[in-house]
Amino acid sequence: MALIDSMVSKGIKPGLVTYNSVLKGLLRNGRWDKAREVFRAMDACGVAPDVRSFNMLIGGFCRAGELEEALRFYKEMRGRRVTPDVVSFSCLIGLFTRRGEMDHAAEYLREMREFGLMPDGVIYTMVIGGFCRAGLMLEALRVRDEMVAFGCLPDVVTYNTLLNGLCKERRLSDAEELLNEMKERGVPPDLCTFTTLIHGYCRDGNIEKALQFFDTISDQRLRPDIVTYNTLIDGMCRQGDLGKANELWDDMHSREIFPNHVTYSILIDSHCEKGQVDNAFAFLDEMVNKGIVPNIMTYNSIIKGYCRSGNVSKGQQFLPKMRHDKVMPDLITYNTLIHGYVKEGKMHEAFNLLKIMENENVQPDAVTYNMIISGFSVHGNMQEADWVYKKMGARGIEPDRYTYMSMINGHVVAGNSKKSFQLHDEMLQKGLAPDDKF
Repeated sequence: MALIDSMVSKGIKPGLVTYNSVLKGLLRNGRWDKAREVFRAMDACGVAPDVRSFNMLIGGFCRAGELEEALRFYKEMRGRRVTPDVVSFSCLIGLFTRRGEMDHAAEYLREMREFGLMPDGVIYTMVIGGFCRAGLMLEALRVRDEMVAFGCLPDVVTYNTLLNGLCKERRLSDAEELLNEMKERGVPPDLCTFTTLIHGYCRDGNIEKALQFFDTISDQRLRPDIVTYNTLIDGMCRQGDLGKANELWDDMHSREIFPNHVTYSILIDSHCEKGQVDNAFAFLDEMVNKGIVPNIMTYNSIIKGYCRSGNVSKGQQFLPKMRHDKVMPDLITYNTLIHGYVKEGKMHEAFNLLKIMENENVQPDAVTYNMIISGFSVHGNMQEADWVYKKMGARGIEPDRYTYMSMINGHVVAGNSKKSFQLHDEMLQKGLAPDDKF
């Protein structure tokens, strides 16, 4: 803006190129208000904005997620009879797909063609990706068919996007058909293609098929990366085959592919699930020695391991260590510990953790309150259960069926039938059906 003011003060009239350069700089630095001011100054100086001027504003506001402002400039561009181009539509379609507003994305794709503009592979892939993320695979595949019909052939990124969507929907036979289509159309699969299929088959529990695709990677003269190994190791761990996971660990090292925090977190969590806390600690120590800082997932896994092995107090001893490492305990951390204490019947410790959560501004959820209410009710401490129930309501957390049944059964056992029937009526009024035990 200073440049334009300086030019005007010297009697030099800034032209379109100057204004566009200034707009570009302001938008790049996030100075939205100044960009609007410069744009309005163009009219005052008799300089008509062109498609590039509008595209910079539309694109800038789209990147900032300011949909209404981006659309306002698009409508103004149309109102001034400035014809939008591929860039204009690309910005808007991209924002709609990121927001998951696929009806609007498809609408602007149609409008783009009405202007005689052909979407390119990038635009089609954005739309396909949006439909895939929304789980609308029929629509995603329809856009792929339309793309081909208009002579725009999918590339490996488009195919990988579709494969990922199909694998998430567990449509693995369709994913393999798509892989064959890739090959028939002369689009060579890449590492991402095979890793996506490996992940899909691991999620489906078909480790044998996942390993076949892992072998195919080498057959195709591709080199697996840490993401590929993490996917397979996680699949093995989910199947409970820690032996095979350790074999993959060794194979990974033999190829000089080194574990990251995800690899360690997977193995730590899996050993904790098996109650092998010592083995989990060995991985934790190795991780720290290699300079990889444990994250919240890692610590939560260790704490869960201690709780599963009936040693909740040792799990709680990790809270100061977490804070020392600048990893703040979250809701999962506290819920895991509370569940462990309730399971051991240590209600004082569980209740104390609820107070610590509140002091640290970690908002308890319905699960937190339900565990504590259930624990007090089972042990006949209905005064404490009632207090926590009221606290739950004061926090704006609606009691659910589990909350009511814990309270009702607790009061029944305590011989307080009046309170039980009162809670039963309240439960019915909220449309929650009791179980057959009442």
